[in-house]
Amino acid sequence: MNKRKEILILGLALFSMFFGAGNLLFPPSLGVAVGQSWLMAGIGFFITGVGLPLLGILAFTKGGSLEEFASKISKKFNTIYLTTLILVIGPLFAIPRTGSTTFEMGILPLIGGMDPKIMAILTSIIFFGLTLFLVLNESKVTDVLGKFLTPIILIILAFITFFGIINPIGEPVTSVIEGSQFSYGFINGYQTMDALASVLFGVIIVKGLEGKGVTDSKEQKVFLTGAGFIAAIGLGLIYFSLIYLGAQISSIKNLSTAQTALMVAELTLGSSGKMAFGICVAAACLTTSVGLTALVSDWFSKLTNMSYKTVAIVTCLFSAILAVAGLDYIISLAVPVLVILYPVTIVLIVLNIFGVENKNSFAFSTIVTLIISILEVLKFDLSFIPLASSGFAWIIPAIVAFLIGKTMKNRACVN
Repeated sequence: MNKRKEILILGLALFSMFFGAGNLLFPPSLGVAVGQSWLMAGIGFFITGVGLPLLGILAFTKGGSLEEFASKISKKFNTIYLTTLILVIGPLFAIPRTGSTTFEMGILPLIGGMDPKIMAILTSIIFFGLTLFLVLNESKVTDVLGKFLTPIILIILAFITFFGIINPIGEPVTSVIEGSQFSYGFINGYQTMDALASVLFGVIIVKGLEGKGVTDSKEQKVFLTGAGFIAAIGLGLIYFSLIYLGAQISSIKNLSTAQTALMVAELTLGSSGKMAFGICVAAACLTTSVGLTALVSDWFSKLTNMSYKTVAIVTCLFSAILAVAGLDYIISLAVPVLVILYPVTIVLIVLNIFGVENKNSFAFSTIVTLIISILEVLKFDLSFIPLASSGFAWIIPAIVAFLIGKTMKNRACVN
């Protein structure tokens, strides 16, 4: 086995796994919000948008599995946690988001004087009808589209970045965001949902390595660390470029998330560039929608008595209805859920990476993080907790809970 070649291939695979339409939408909007503070916010976004997903995959090099990821708390908790993850990256937020993004970036700029609401409904029906057809017929169309679309989008992004740097499209202004710009970027990185997806992808990647004969956990870490650097460099360049370009138009306010990305494309490449970018992103949304719908259908068909086909139909119907509400509305709905789910996921990833065996430490730190995150969403005053003002009220309580658990004997795992 050529180790360097395999690491390069794995790095490109990791990049493709985490690179999607959603990753192109949020960096420009972040740049608009933070303006001159784009670099500090970008670092925060990079940690949650790139660092955490890679750590999520590394967490499985300890020989773990989805069935064991949070089972030290209880098997029931593990099932509920994973089901919540799949709902979040499925019909609750991520799948409807692909439909609304398709309309706002690929269709809306082309419809002229037509009624946007009617066109949004028609687009949603066609988009999720096609999604359902491809999911149920196991078509390879989405694989082919993915192989062609990703390079095309990357080429367009390269042109956007090049022209945006050599010929700035504006001047960054003072941030409209109060408080820590780093934590604002960090929390905005939640919207990529990549760290949540990495928990589900981690087993697949590790099993792929095992299929190639890489079974030792230390050797797996070497492969994944090297591949991680490759993926991180690619994603990092995209994120920082788009955040910087967004900062250049930070004087323009009241743009939607999709409008911001299209504005950057238009100001750098002109109207034809904007149209090409929007259509490519919309098409990429289809491949994402098909993949996520298949994942949801597979999970719930195993968890319940419903058939794969029934779950797929229900998922597409629900997603089609929610997609019509619009991209920014779906994003606003996702925020409180992600503020609760992400800290818990971060704690679970760290505990798994370090191979924590003490069940009390595992359970206490996770449950305390969950409680603090829920209280934060409910707007309880947590200002007495260190780091609360920066949006990280859960960190110190989680550490304290972990240490308390260390002083106690291992309890029996509750099923």
